[in-house]
Amino acid sequence: MTDKTFPVARTEAEWRKRLTPEQYAVMRGHGTERPGSCALLHEKRKGTFSCAGCDTPLFGATDKFESGTGWPSFNEPFPGAVETTTDRSYGMVRTEVHCATCGSHLGHVFDDGPPPTGLRYCINGVALDFKPEVATAPTA
Repeated sequence: MTDKTFPVARTEAEWRKRLTPEQYAVMRGHGTERPGSCALLHEKRKGTFSCAGCDTPLFGATDKFESGTGWPSFNEPFPGAVETTTDRSYGMVRTEVHCATCGSHLGHVFDDGPPPTGLRYCINGVALDFKPEVATAPTA
């Protein structure tokens, strides 16, 4: 994690209580879930993908696309929802994506995505919660 102070801060014990062991390993330990292992990979309903660590809305379903990588992929986040840092692990340079509210590791962003942004936010599904859009009944 970074030394930056985020608006939502928790102790390690609080994080471990809030997150599953897999979520903790990914979000607090900068891990990666197994590709193709998350149900959100196939989520196609309208709605919002939020941070599993603090409930901050991160991505809209309309920005999700099938990248063939095995992780949920998005064109762009909601404004101000994520921040990036340089990740030099594993002998390569990548751009890490983390939640701007709680600092939790979400995944990485690459410049091989489709138009209009050309970006591919490759996000660990366990770092996300999905809230489907609630349909409203027409008014008379």
